[in-house]
Amino acid sequence: MYPARNEGTGGIMFGIGLPELIVIAVIALLVVGPKKLPDLAKSLGKGLQEFKKATEGVTESIKETLKPDDLKKDVDDFKNSLLYGKKDEDAEQPASPPKDTTSKKSP
Repeated sequence: MYPARNEGTGGIMFGIGLPELIVIAVIALLVVGPKKLPDLAKSLGKGLQEFKKATEGVTESIKETLKPDDLKKDVDDFKNSLLYGKKDEDAEQPASPPKDTTSKKSP
């Protein structure tokens, strides 16, 4: 069995160690050939770099969209509109609880 790997060292990519990388490199060299391998590696590196930039952009836009304060305000506005029939424009005013229409009789 494989020894436990420490993921904090940074030497492991996707759970692949050095022996696995060597095997992958040898297979790629046999399949692609020595002349085209550098070009293939270069284009693969550029593709991964563009993918990383795209995912970072999407992550930032999601974080910007789902800010906790804005999300809480939206939930409160929605709750007020359901409970008290207030619209978004009216939600900025403090909401009052519904009035009790039942009358109490004293003995």
